Amino acid sequence: MFGLNKIIPVEPSYNFLNYRKFFLIISSFAISISILLLFFKGLNLGIDFKGGTLIEVKTINSSIGELRNILSPNFNEVSLQEFGSKNTIIIRLQNENNQESIETVNKVKSLISDQVEEFRRSEFVGPTISSELLFSGFQAVSFALFAILIYIWLRFEWQFGFGAVVALTHDVLFTLGVLSVLNVEFSLATIAAILTIAGYSINDTVVIFDRVRENLRKYKRLELVELFNLSINNTLSRTIMTSLTTLLALFSLYIFGGEVIKPFALTMIIGVLIGTYSSVFIAVPTLLIFKFRPQDEDND
Repeated sequence: MFGLNKIIPVEPSYNFLNYRKFFLIISSFAISISILLLFFKGLNLGIDFKGGTLIEVKTINSSIGELRNILSPNFNEVSLQEFGSKNTIIIRLQNENNQESIETVNKVKSLISDQVEEFRRSEFVGPTISSELLFSGFQAVSFALFAILIYIWLRFEWQFGFGAVVALTHDVLFTLGVLSVLNVEFSLATIAAILTIAGYSINDTVVIFDRVRENLRKYKRLELVELFNLSINNTLSRTIMTSLTTLLALFSLYIFGGEVIKPFALTMIIGVLIGTYSSVFIAVPTLLIFKFRPQDEDND
């Protein structure tokens, strides 16, 4: 039977820490680019954060392209996507010149009434609400990072806590940078994906940190670099298997889940890949940067 141990050795002995400076430089460069992208290009904010009008319609036989050709000349920003079935379409657009939502809906109805069988619903998010949602979203991410720092600090040592937060901050900023490059819509669902990524990444990191602490008690005379390499190798098969199975589910969700779920699934795919990388190449090496010493663990 074909086994994964042909791909992932049962007892791997890779020298990950030997390349720590290279990967730290690569990650620092990627984070710097991500921050520049967020400042100068920004994110593709959805209606949740920019405000505007959402309309769900059931078309007769018209395609998304036909509706877009009708609406685009009349609105600055128009986004259309299928919702559940081919004939059900979600229209997202920005209100022009502080135009009221009801005026926007009436304007859309007058333009596409011949192509639409039923106008199912309409929603409006005002600029005040959208800015509050954006602020609340960043509050949620910041609180999650702070709570994780406290949890890891209490469970391990302060170096582990800061190492975990450095890795998580890396994951969040790197993911946001990729989303900016790919112009993925940033919505409340994306915020949920970011928080899920943080939870997934910290789970991987805690597994490795647990093995580090265990090996510190078993191999007290082993050099730190060797001990960290041993700990990463001990948990490598588990890390890779968890990531692969998660990615299989996420790719299925992205391919078969429909347009509405795609931004969430894509954000998760990007985040899982980055989180797996950071757990191995960022979280553990930062223990050396923060000058972790074995005697700190002995006093626990």
